[in-house]
Amino acid sequence: MSDNRIDPTALRTAVAVLSGGITVILDSTIVSVALHELAADLHAGVSTIQWVSTAYLLALGVVTPLVGWLQSRLGGKRLWIAALTVFLLGSVLCSFAWNAPSLIGFRVVQGLGGGAMMPLMMTMIMQQVNGKDAGRLMSLVALPATLGPILGPVIGGLILGAGDWRWLFLVNVPLCLIGLFLAVRLIPADEPGRPVRLDVVGLALLSPALTGLLYGLSRIDGTDSADAILPIAGGAVLLVAFVLWAVRRPGSALVDLSVLRSRPTWTSTALLFLSGASLYGAMILLPLYWQEVRGEDALGAGLLLIPQGVGSLLSRAASGRLTERVGGRGVALIGFVLTGLATVPFGFAGAHTGNGPLLVTLFVRGLGLGMVMIPLMQLAFVGLPREKVPHASIVVRIGQQVGGSVGVALLTVVLTTTAQRSGSLITGFDTAFWWSIALTGLAVPVAFLLPGRTPAPAPAMADANG
Repeated sequence: MSDNRIDPTALRTAVAVLSGGITVILDSTIVSVALHELAADLHAGVSTIQWVSTAYLLALGVVTPLVGWLQSRLGGKRLWIAALTVFLLGSVLCSFAWNAPSLIGFRVVQGLGGGAMMPLMMTMIMQQVNGKDAGRLMSLVALPATLGPILGPVIGGLILGAGDWRWLFLVNVPLCLIGLFLAVRLIPADEPGRPVRLDVVGLALLSPALTGLLYGLSRIDGTDSADAILPIAGGAVLLVAFVLWAVRRPGSALVDLSVLRSRPTWTSTALLFLSGASLYGAMILLPLYWQEVRGEDALGAGLLLIPQGVGSLLSRAASGRLTERVGGRGVALIGFVLTGLATVPFGFAGAHTGNGPLLVTLFVRGLGLGMVMIPLMQLAFVGLPREKVPHASIVVRIGQQVGGSVGVALLTVVLTTTAQRSGSLITGFDTAFWWSIALTGLAVPVAFLLPGRTPAPAPAMADANG
């Protein structure tokens, strides 16, 4: 019986980071349903108010590469508390915004805190876990990443239906305060690691690279996207330059890319890129389909997505134990296949397709999405020593974030251009959903490269509390 008990220290750490971390991903999507209300209330154009989401996204990308260095200087607990405090401050400031520029600026503050929290979540758990508990703990840590994009629009629609847009940010306050209290009480104290000199050149290459890529991808709308080409191209060039810089400095680069020599790490990162593209891309299509084709308002579209969230929650609870029993490869394969098959009905859906069958397929799609996340987040760290875990967390986070942006941009272009050429919005949606299915299908052969069974943890990982 004792083998089935999760290490108490690791469990307490997971609960503490989960309570604060879930607010970050919810905030990435909860505001998306309020852009029209924000534009009207703050007397701003749509092109300006879109920066409320874009600025948050860019701030996440800017700070992510710094997390490993910051943790080496401050320690995990101190950095977590500081980042959550910054996020809380940004949330409060956003609720008091008086015009669009002030709201955009305060969203940057939010993003700086949230950008540090996301990779740090995985790092702190994997540095505490003793190997055998990884699957069950990842089922907790994956909760924000899995449910945030799904439940964000639902919660945002409910808040807008009941009150003012400022509550989209004030709802974070009690969650952050609870998270701070639990972090102080539950996360074990740790000392900063060996002092690491900041890789200034790497920072000057990687942060602008991510900013350029994320900004350029966010500007693609399928009509006139000429202004997206330059930042995407510049970001890509800087990213290549960073890779060339980092591979020559495996011990001193801002992000140690030698973690990608591990097959589980690079395979998981590639699959998280594809799952990010499929998840976030489809999460743009699904509410738009209900609104543009079926005539639902924002709240109605959000409520119709609840079955997907329920399915994801149910499978997330079981996939950790299933990964321990049958291995991450099998669970990931089943998850990708379920996700792809359950998206197929939307490739045939029209204006009069019955809601019942579509809601059932959304539930199944949620089951697949929930199954995918846990084994990938667990296997990404297999065999890595303790000091490499922060770097792997950053690589995984960047892969997932860029993948999500690529998915949104690609499916937006497909939807817009197909609808324009065919003269049919339904045809545009059907084609875009088939592209989403293809992205999911690409992940299936890659998933065969994952380990069938989780290998034993590296000695340094097993001694995570030392």
